[in-house]
Amino acid sequence: MLIKTRSSIRKATTNDLQKLANLIHFEAHIHRHLDYRPPLDWVGEEPFLVLEQNDSIIAALACPPDPPQVAWIRLFAAASRVQTSHAWETLWAEAAANLQAARQPCWLAAIPMQKWFEDLLVKSSLEYTHSITMLNWDSQPLPEPPADTGCNLRPMTFDDLPEVQRVDQASFSPIWQNSRPCLELAFRQASIATVIEKDGRLVGYQISSATPIGGHLARLAVRPEQRGHGIGYQLLHDLLTQFIRRGAQTITVNTQKDNIASLALYERAGFEFTGEEYPVFKMDISPDPR
Repeated sequence: MLIKTRSSIRKATTNDLQKLANLIHFEAHIHRHLDYRPPLDWVGEEPFLVLEQNDSIIAALACPPDPPQVAWIRLFAAASRVQTSHAWETLWAEAAANLQAARQPCWLAAIPMQKWFEDLLVKSSLEYTHSITMLNWDSQPLPEPPADTGCNLRPMTFDDLPEVQRVDQASFSPIWQNSRPCLELAFRQASIATVIEKDGRLVGYQISSATPIGGHLARLAVRPEQRGHGIGYQLLHDLLTQFIRRGAQTITVNTQKDNIASLALYERAGFEFTGEEYPVFKMDISPDPR
């Protein structure tokens, strides 16, 4: 039986963690953002809302901005006994009001992995902007070594993160930029993290994580004014070399389907398309003028 009435909305608290965990792990209608932080880590930040009935959490929506100009939909979950569209519309109206009241212009963004969630986004007037495509590098000989770029590679350290963030902000459009806390978390979770310097200045970096069958290149960036000189390829070749030494069989990466330079870099190194693609939707959230 579907529930559509007699429910209330409130902020999620740490007292809800077990109920939220059950909702995420045992229900069918779950959207989770691909993130360095698991969904429950966002409890305590706003907006993270729950829809409750008779002391039971029947739905949840989390989209705290991070960085301040981007609010990714980190989690949407609905129990089977509640109408999914009703749960979404109810929680989304409250979350949107919360974001507008913050008086900070931002983009709401989402990468739906399932058609049912994509349909909800479209119904709520989020617009498709582009797609993310997946590529694999499977066991094969290393690609040709990079030409001499005059740059030095070294392992990333925690002290590099302020400069890494500056490279990140210069390299990506606002919805793809990482905040400092996010970069710190990515660095701590990394299996291989490398920076590249030219004349003593950090000009690029990569952060990769280990997977059961190899590795995943999570982030690679080069300062815009330094592109076209083989620096990105040098970072990528070194990464592949390190993973192969560790016995990696498959290395994965994802990038924007319309990022021609990025796709050319990965294809040069031997990455191949997997056929997996996911759409990106976003909406401009303007502050409430009142």
